Amino acid sequence: MPPLPPTYLSSSDVCCQRVMGTERAYPPQRMRSGYGNKRFYTCEETIAIDRSAATGTAGIVVVTVRLEEAAFSAKRMRIRHVCVSCSVQIALQVLCTSPENEDPTGVYEIRTMADSLIARVKKVYDDVGALQIESVSVENTLEALANAKLDYASSRHVLDFPQYVFPNKEVRSASTEADKKLSEFDVEISMREDVFKRIIALQKRFPDNPASEEKRFLDRLVTLGQRKGLHLSKEIQQEVKRTSKLISELSIEFNRNLNEDNTFLVFSEHELGGLADSYLNGLEKTAEGKYKVTLEYPNYYPLMKRCHNPETRRKMETAFHSRCKEVNTAILEQLIQHRAKVANLLGYSSHANYVLEINMAKHASNVSDFIDAFYERLKPIGIKERKYILALKKRECLMKGFQFDGQINAWDLPYYMNQVEQCKFAVNKDKLIEYFPLEVVTEGLFGIYQELLGLAFEEVECAHVWHEDVKLYSARDTVTGEEIGQFYLDLHPREGKYGHAACFGLLPGCKGPDGKRRLPVAVMVANFTRPRKGWPSLLQHHEVETYFHEFGHVMHELCSKTTFSEFSGTLVETDFVEVPSQMLENWVWEKEPLRRMSGHYKDGTPVPDDLLDKLIASRVANTGLMNLRQVVLSKVDQYLHSCPSADTAEVFAQHCQDILGVPATPGTNMTASFSHLAGGYDGQYYSYLWSEVYSMDIFFSRFKKEGIMNPKVGKEYRRVILEAGGSVDGMDMLKRFLGREPHQDAFFQCKGLTTAQETKMA
Repeated sequence: MPPLPPTYLSSSDVCCQRVMGTERAYPPQRMRSGYGNKRFYTCEETIAIDRSAATGTAGIVVVTVRLEEAAFSAKRMRIRHVCVSCSVQIALQVLCTSPENEDPTGVYEIRTMADSLIARVKKVYDDVGALQIESVSVENTLEALANAKLDYASSRHVLDFPQYVFPNKEVRSASTEADKKLSEFDVEISMREDVFKRIIALQKRFPDNPASEEKRFLDRLVTLGQRKGLHLSKEIQQEVKRTSKLISELSIEFNRNLNEDNTFLVFSEHELGGLADSYLNGLEKTAEGKYKVTLEYPNYYPLMKRCHNPETRRKMETAFHSRCKEVNTAILEQLIQHRAKVANLLGYSSHANYVLEINMAKHASNVSDFIDAFYERLKPIGIKERKYILALKKRECLMKGFQFDGQINAWDLPYYMNQVEQCKFAVNKDKLIEYFPLEVVTEGLFGIYQELLGLAFEEVECAHVWHEDVKLYSARDTVTGEEIGQFYLDLHPREGKYGHAACFGLLPGCKGPDGKRRLPVAVMVANFTRPRKGWPSLLQHHEVETYFHEFGHVMHELCSKTTFSEFSGTLVETDFVEVPSQMLENWVWEKEPLRRMSGHYKDGTPVPDDLLDKLIASRVANTGLMNLRQVVLSKVDQYLHSCPSADTAEVFAQHCQDILGVPATPGTNMTASFSHLAGGYDGQYYSYLWSEVYSMDIFFSRFKKEGIMNPKVGKEYRRVILEAGGSVDGMDMLKRFLGREPHQDAFFQCKGLTTAQETKMA
């Protein structure tokens, strides 16, 4: 999920896939929207509709807020009936007509809908729990629970998604509170011993058909119940429940603190030396004529890479890695203790081993072996790269009269790594960015995905959205013409919005109670530079890579064709979830796709061949240090979740020094803003590197070999990998698509490393 990034890493480190499952602590996902024939309901009718959802007939609810004059207000509510693919769809529209000082209708609706959803789902669990053991059946137990889970997945994210994107702070706060309430309820229903006993009874008499998704769903329910301790004593169950609720609440608070952070620094034009006029023109100014620089990505990263003034970079890096330091450090260290406690109660040696049990890696020792082996290959390359960077720094200090301190500091690294690209590969970033206007990149990206996967995208006109920047699209199969799903793009920063890049799956692509497929909906959230007068939104190449990565998650959500919501879209093993997106990043390093998604913002002229060649060659630039940083984050995560308590700042600083050879800035704590640790990737950050082994094997073995724009391979990829969701084990999908066991060769080749012989993945 997506990542609280270091300041100089690849797209996999600056983006995050928000994933939810019973095992995941932080669940923003699943909501659906639609359009078509309209009918508006009264408030009384909405209550009836809301109740009917318990039978599975009302499965789609979307809260959207129209912003006027940058202030959310609402006084009246309307319900829109839409008919798409023969399914009943409901959209709750909150219109902005009340004064700013009134309580927005959206706040009230979020509060009441949370209670209604809890009541509906609880009733189903109560009914199943009251069944006589001897009378349990697929219909009254398994199907009832499946329908309740679909209703829950289709409804709850109308409540917890607004906290990440809505302009109005009251709505965001109400959404966060609903998330807390629903997360507490998640724990309650996951620990229903009475329901668990009925599931166990059903499993004993269920036909042994391992290929059945129905059997897979039943076995998963049993596994999840055991992992909650439902086979243990009442005392242990109560303690697990109490602590699990606390973990959920703390995780939500951790991320809310980050989302609401609005820190900025003020600098003179002299202090911002080296930055282009286009950057400066996009900054707000103080009354004294100085520049306000926020810690949002479009402000922070260009400054850290381009600003000549080391003191300015030091101040920015210190502020960036001090966000929410006091409050979130305390929260994170509590989370570590509580997670360790639950793992111990359940009989696991560590939280890391607890979460890894249902991943591909299975055990912390396998993760450690994988990371250590990778580290050993990287270590000599990292030493050479640090030596080169130190020489660059020494030379610049002599030329510009700065004091040379003889070491690489955290605020030096992104700056001199950028210089490495310029010196060794002659990549002119200032020139390159002019060829990636957002609209051109979007058109090219759409074209590539559509051609590869056999899809057609169309913008939904006059869609109800939560901000004027947001657009809604429909996706259809080019052969059948059938609509397969819808997706939103929310691509620019604003106050209170989620600060990184992420895909939020809002509604699952699975079968409903009527046996018909429900249309999935997803949202891509990013923070690309906002267009302004005289300048379009221009993307750095690494942002184009991020765009491709996150849109890969969107396609994973939309192409899903599972029976159960439990396996829809990205609900796969955590160390497999990044595979589809990472695989698609490769297209931004190939000449043909790059041409299709680029064109000068003034006249549309193509990127010069020599500039493209230099860009593609630069893929291996800084490969040692970039990947060593990923090793640091993976090892920090594993360390923190393999012990009962930890000083997080000290652990991070020690690993930075020992592995990266660059000290953490004194007084900072990067882990306090490392959102993965409170966002479902606890003990699992290694997944980015682990998944890359598979994603590179897929790309080089099939697409690179058979044609990167080969629609036959693309459609097979869609069918075997994307449509299956989590209904098939990741390893089985890989074997089917590759026609063999996966190998590590392509992974090392992509990193600019070599391997003496073919090595199979453990």
